[in-house]
Formats: sequence, C-alpha cells, structure tokens
Amino acid sequence: MNSGARDAPVAPDGRSEDPDAQAAQPKFACPSCGGEAVWNPAKAKLVCPFCGTESPAPLATEGIIAEHDLVAAIRAIPDEARGWRSDARQVRCQSCNAISVLDPSRQAQTCAFCGSAQLVAYAETKPAFRPESVLPFRRSETEARDGIRAWYGRLWLAPSALKRRALTDTVRGVYLPYWTFDAQVEADWTADAGHYYYETETYVVNGQTQTRQVQRIRWQPAAGHVAHFFDDDLVCASVGVASDLVRGIEPFPTHDVKPYDAGYVAGWVVERYQIDLVGAAQRAREAMDAKMQALCAREIPGDTYRNLVVHADYSKQTFKHTLAPVWLLTYNYGTRRFQCVMNGVTGAVRGEYPKSPWKIALLVLVVLIVVLIFMSLAGRS
Repeated sequence: MNSGARDAPVAPDGRSEDPDAQAAQPKFACPSCGGEAVWNPAKAKLVCPFCGTESPAPLATEGIIAEHDLVAAIRAIPDEARGWRSDARQVRCQSCNAISVLDPSRQAQTCAFCGSAQLVAYAETKPAFRPESVLPFRRSETEARDGIRAWYGRLWLAPSALKRRALTDTVRGVYLPYWTFDAQVEADWTADAGHYYYETETYVVNGQTQTRQVQRIRWQPAAGHVAHFFDDDLVCASVGVASDLVRGIEPFPTHDVKPYDAGYVAGWVVERYQIDLVGAAQRAREAMDAKMQALCAREIPGDTYRNLVVHADYSKQTFKHTLAPVWLLTYNYGTRRFQCVMNGVTGAVRGEYPKSPWKIALLVLVVLIVVLIFMSLAGRS
C-alpha cells in the first residue's frame, strides 16, 4: 500500500509530515509527548520525530515467515491472509496507476510517487494479500540524500542547472511490494555439441597459390541433467516506480527480512501490490526457465552448440509476500518527470535524468575530432 502525499515539510526521520501521507497502520504513540513514533533506520527503533524519545514498543524480530505452497495459493488464498488489519480507504492515481491505502479519516491530495493530483476512489472485490515479512530500512535519510547527490554529481551529460537544484529536498522513503518465489528444478537436456577443428584450404590470388586455415564444426549429440534450487527469486509488484530502475537496485538481502510488524512501516509510505500472485508467478517462471536454459547451455561440452532442448520439472514451489525499502526522488525538469531510487538496505542507486543537448553536441564533436586525427595519422603511415 502507499499513501498519497502532498509536497509537505519532512520530519527528522525523512518521512513526509503531511498527515495524508501516512499509511493505514496502527499508531505508536510517543510515551513522552504523545506524538506518533516512526521507524528510524539509523537507530533501528521507533523514535518520536518531534522530541526524539525512543519508543519502548516491542517489534517482531523472531518468528516463522511462512513460505506458502504456490499451486494451492493460486487456487484459493484464504480470507484470513488478506487485508491490512485496520480500516483503510484506497485511492488510485490516474497518472501513474499507483494504489494508495489511507487512513479513512484523512484525505490525499497528491500521489506520493508522481505528485499528480488526479486521485480517484479505488474499490477491490477482495482485500489484498497481506505481507508476512518486511525488510526494514537501514540507510538513513542523510545517507540517502548524500548517495543521490553523489549520483547526479557524476552525470556529465546532465544539464548544469540540474546539479544546482536541491533535488534531494524531496526524497522520501517508500516500501515497495515484492513477491518472492522458491522452486526445486530438475532438468534433462539434449543438444548438438559443436567442436571446432581446422582444415587447410588452398586458393589463388593474382596467379599465386596460397593456403589458409578454415574453421569447421564437428557436431555430436550430447545430453545431461541439471538440478537447481531457486531461493527467493524476486518479482517487484510496484507500478509507482519504473521497473528498470527497480531492477537496477536489486537484489535485496531477503535473508534479513523480519516477520511483518506494523511498527517497521509506521510513518512510511507503503505501496499496495498491483501485480497479483498469478501474474507474478508467471514472470517468475519465465525468469526461472531462462535461467535453467542458461545453466544447461553451460553444461554442453565443446566450443558451441545448437538445438538445445530442456525438459524441466518444478517441485517444492512456494512464495511469500514481502515489503522492501527504497528511497525515492521524483522531480520535474522542463515538461518531463524523472525518478531516482536508492536501495534502502544496500545503498545502490539508479535514476533517470535529462541530458543537455549542448553537452551531447560537444561529446559528438570531440569524438569526430579524435576519429579525424586517427585517420590522418593512419594515412601518413
């Protein structure tokens, strides 16, 4: 789930102070001032952003994070595994299609992902499948700002005006929805293995007989077996962040996930998944099939191959729904909108940015000059 957010002041922990940007989660009151305590990545605790008091509220760190049987779940997900454990109102952004889940007493004015004000009520036939695990933020707001600032400081083709703008003032923490999949795969493969060999060929040039070595291929049938276990293969279920940017900051250390506790996401924007389990399972299977194809190809003897056929048997297929943390920067430059995203655990950064036509022209000119110099030197020699 995500919360729509206005361009509002930012609390000391990096979250938006706009009340409409809060996720529909139980509140954790500060024992000192009564304000809402939120998850602080630097201290790994619930901390009041107003008085700095650390909340004594215990969070789930131990427990079983269930891996659900994929086939059974696709047939029927039980109702007790759905919903957000609190009353909620949902809105869809008509610009980026992200779905926000809000406290019913609060109104959203803009989308947290793209800033659009085009929000409409969203109703679903069945409540969403509830996440069972969460990967808490480790990178603080300060680290996120420094990392993103360093990223666009290295963008030589970006307009100089972009680097002078205080872009990191709008950075915000977001939990993205993920499906993870496990599977044991036993694959039998057959192929034609090609072995290079060389023959001496005679040819005539200007009346003179010459010889050269010509590469040939000797084809032989080959077969084998490959066993592989896929552990926590990730499929991002977000539409609020560009998919190529998300892939650029993966992987997430899923072995560090915690059992889902509302305290970990208290005060943070959380996006509701929009790629459902069936769609995510199809994407995971396609990725696994491609991986098995590559693993089998590596087993083929010789120098090359053709006609590779893989017969894969999948078993022990399980999944879980988890939340992964990112720092998100959405900004406008001219008439276009761009995003930059940082992995909230590893600090990996990927982003979109405008390119200066003047710098591109200069780069092309430099390349042409280098080519002309090289051609001139080659002509003299």
